[in-house]
Amino acid sequence: MLLPKDRPPTTPGQMLLEEFLRPRGLTQVELARRMDVPIQRVNTIVNGKRGITAETAILLAETLGTTPDFWMNVQVAHDLWLALRRRAAGREGRLAPARRLSRPRGARPPARTQRLGSGAADSLSAAPSPPPPAPAAPPGRGRPRRRA
Repeated sequence: MLLPKDRPPTTPGQMLLEEFLRPRGLTQVELARRMDVPIQRVNTIVNGKRGITAETAILLAETLGTTPDFWMNVQVAHDLWLALRRRAAGREGRLAPARRLSRPRGARPPARTQRLGSGAADSLSAAPSPPPPAPAAPPGRGRPRRRA
């Protein structure tokens, strides 16, 4: 499959509209009726907001005298082109791969003898202090009563 480099490939919706509906004088409503699907399915495909599923490819093939493979290939070509563009755009903004920050296998972790602060008895291995207790509810303000 050859993908154009300078422009996106034709979307399935463009293909459907330009190569099948207009030449045959079919409306989206008529196609949807013949396929026995909601008009929104055909309309969202034509408008490029929905892709061709396997089921839709079969229905289009039966209705328009093509093959399901034709519709799936048009969809895959478009999806692949978009994915390649997104990937290329992501690489442009990415930094070079970072050095490995974890220690090599089998290496021992460094000893934690360094103290925090100036002469304080705190160390990195000190246990964290428990959270403060929750404030008590004001007197007479327990659970609200359920009204009948």
